[in-house]
Amino acid sequence: MNADIRYSIVIPVYNEEAVINQTYQRLKQVMDLTGDSYELIFVNDGSCDHTAAMIKNYRDQDDAVKLITFSRNFGHQIAITAGMDYALGAAVVVIDADLQDPPELILDMIAKWKEGFDVVYAKRTKRKGETFFKKLTARLFYRILSASTDLDIPTDTGDFRLLDRRVCEELKRLPEKNRYVRGLVSWVGFRQTALEYERDERLAGETKYPLKKMIKLSMDGITSFSYKPIKLATYAGSVIITSGLTYLAVMLLLKVFAKSVIAGWNLVMAMQLVLTGLVLTMMGIIGEYIGRIYDEARDRPLYIVSECCGMMKKERKVKRVV
Repeated sequence: MNADIRYSIVIPVYNEEAVINQTYQRLKQVMDLTGDSYELIFVNDGSCDHTAAMIKNYRDQDDAVKLITFSRNFGHQIAITAGMDYALGAAVVVIDADLQDPPELILDMIAKWKEGFDVVYAKRTKRKGETFFKKLTARLFYRILSASTDLDIPTDTGDFRLLDRRVCEELKRLPEKNRYVRGLVSWVGFRQTALEYERDERLAGETKYPLKKMIKLSMDGITSFSYKPIKLATYAGSVIITSGLTYLAVMLLLKVFAKSVIAGWNLVMAMQLVLTGLVLTMMGIIGEYIGRIYDEARDRPLYIVSECCGMMKKERKVKRVV
């Protein structure tokens, strides 16, 4: 750790030219109020607009600004990971560039950190500017994740949080490729607390988490911290076998005592379709887990850095426990 830097602010960016200037100005105003040294680490996740060029201009005027540029788009969770890998501060804050999360809350996070908390995460009480569908699906995801895992992952939280240096060091030891950072933070433990806030509407530009990416993030969260989806096959199989045996018993009783045969082709076909759909669904779930095992086995680097401004380029080193 560099003793000269007290706070590291990690800001993943992807095509944020419409908002990046206000993001920089507000972050600078907030961090100047601390009276301590800090660094603003912008992680350019393969932007194809002028985001990187604008950040370089800030760097020319402000030594606190640092820029990491990926060789391509690796994803939001990987960008957060890279920022934490390069961060030198005693405390590291992760915040998105869209200003939905208020930078002013960082001061309250720092106050909680000074009280002795290792992780201070922001908990949303309201989500302004988001559609009913997104709010509903987000709520369902957090509830399903909570029910699927024994790990206590706070609901209604994003990646906006402060992490103590020792928490970041532990996160560096985790080699997962399909990362769900907020879940990993919960997994490492330490003393954690929440700060409630109302999430603002996005200042400008478009969301970088469309439905496809939200589904991917949800799958990463569930499959990284729970085996219960695989166990569903056993439960569903037991229900279907019980239903089938019950149906067979009813048919035999009707044949013996009522001397009649009930035509059940429609029911049989319906049960066959349900069974086939269930089998294919469970194969898909198992395939998700196998795909993640394959990603881990290939052991490719999480990201490739093409350019660094204000810091030394380095490789991510993961301490593997044998």
